[in-house]
Amino acid sequence: MFFSSVYLKTLRDYRIAILGWGIGMGLVIVSPMASVAALINTPQARAALAALAAQFAWNADPVAAGTVGGYATFKIGIFIFLMAVWPLLAASRMLRGEEETGSLDVLLSLPRTRLQVAVQKVAAMWTALLVMAVVIGVMAYLGGVAFKGDFNLVDGWLFGLNLALMCAVIGGLALLISQFTHERGPAAGATGGLLLVFIVVDMVHRVIPNTDWFSHLSPIYYYNLSKPLIPSYGTSIGGLFVMMALAALLTAAAIALFARRDIGDAVGVPGFGRFARSELPSGALPERDWSLGSVYARSLATVAMPTLWWTLGIAGFAAWMVVVVQQMVDKLNTLLTSSPSASVALEVLKKIGGGGTALNAIFLGAMFELLPVLLMAFAVTQVNRWSADADDGRLEIVLSTPQSRMAVLLGRFAALATATVVIGVLTLLASALAAAIAGVGLDSVNLAEATLGMIPLGLLMAAIGYLASGWLRTAADTGLISFLLAGWFFLSFVGPDLKWPDAALRLSPFYYYGTPLLHGLQFANLAVVVVVATVSLVLASLRFSRRDLSV
Repeated sequence: MFFSSVYLKTLRDYRIAILGWGIGMGLVIVSPMASVAALINTPQARAALAALAAQFAWNADPVAAGTVGGYATFKIGIFIFLMAVWPLLAASRMLRGEEETGSLDVLLSLPRTRLQVAVQKVAAMWTALLVMAVVIGVMAYLGGVAFKGDFNLVDGWLFGLNLALMCAVIGGLALLISQFTHERGPAAGATGGLLLVFIVVDMVHRVIPNTDWFSHLSPIYYYNLSKPLIPSYGTSIGGLFVMMALAALLTAAAIALFARRDIGDAVGVPGFGRFARSELPSGALPERDWSLGSVYARSLATVAMPTLWWTLGIAGFAAWMVVVVQQMVDKLNTLLTSSPSASVALEVLKKIGGGGTALNAIFLGAMFELLPVLLMAFAVTQVNRWSADADDGRLEIVLSTPQSRMAVLLGRFAALATATVVIGVLTLLASALAAAIAGVGLDSVNLAEATLGMIPLGLLMAAIGYLASGWLRTAADTGLISFLLAGWFFLSFVGPDLKWPDAALRLSPFYYYGTPLLHGLQFANLAVVVVVATVSLVLASLRFSRRDLSV
């Protein structure tokens, strides 16, 4: 049955992603519900939390933060947009990826028009997002029942729908950008960078007064107009409509360009040409290209553009947080001075920010918790590319040259490692420069350890993804490691509040990362991450050396 149409076949390919992302993001929204009881166990603590939430407005609007639904919405904040990684990858691969492998030529040899193929593939992606929304909504509702939330099942589904529409916008953008590139990688990288820019643009109006007009430029602004898990706030029909219209407009433009261009070619922009390398004349071979000297060099050239976009996003986000922290601290000092329950408020803040005594460090400790997650999301995108190359037969071309399988895998991984190091180093430089400009006092050693210490976490995610690709196809591999990332987040950011045993918390790499901006990096703990990543990479190399690439 699933092979009777392009729509059903594509939807079948998304089955693992639907379960992985639906359940994973459902756990993400339920996790703060489980921990809120530890923060609001007294009326004074509830009032203090509501007051302090306003100082973390960069993360999310502090609406009804003293309730289960309000605190969950506030706590997950921008982390919920990790789900946008899936439509970003799926949409960039949907047409451009199949053009790279030649499978689209085979599909179009059947009595189907380009328009029919594109529409059915997009419809399958939108259906997958809606099913994810249903799963997320049900899990949010069950969490509310378990932890005495005041929202119902319809509210949970509206929360899932709001998130699905936001993801549809990012998917439509990735599909549109892929029409201007010759490869899916640059399209995915550019869209990932724009996603991070959208997040920062949306933050601006919550941090800097009278900039609401600027945040209107971000589609995330319209996502945040709805807070279905807070019944007193509700859902913005206008916000949902704007996101639906944006998704439809971007997707329609992408399909129109696809229907009119040559297969394998890219759309040119007047005055700029194409956002990709020029195609070589038919039958010509590349000559004297610096990247052709080794697998590592070629992989480095391939990952360069996505690395650029992710670096701009991650380093820019870190620098932005450093710049605005002083303004937040000034407001908080006033709050603590005038508050009769200042000690309670400060204790709640320490729980949110990871401990510490200096307000600057406490705030940035909370903000910098997101950086390793973003770097690991970048690793997920690159694992997706490796797995797709293996599935599509591109590695067979490389292996037809005098290259061993292990050399190919290690060359690709070395390029990814170089990219993560570049992101970490530039994030450090951007944060240090921003601190110097804004006059924010930070321990330079702790700052270096916080930014560079996230590199092993990114490599751990990549190594596990490479290992899983030895048995799983692209969709299953990406879905598994994405679910794993969400599970690790759940363990580290909820487990301590629920008083889970130390043995359970140690299952997450975030435990070993700790809060280096506040307390420095524990190198013995970091060594555990390095060892696990090394073992995973060795096992991945052995598996790749023995697996049948045709299976």
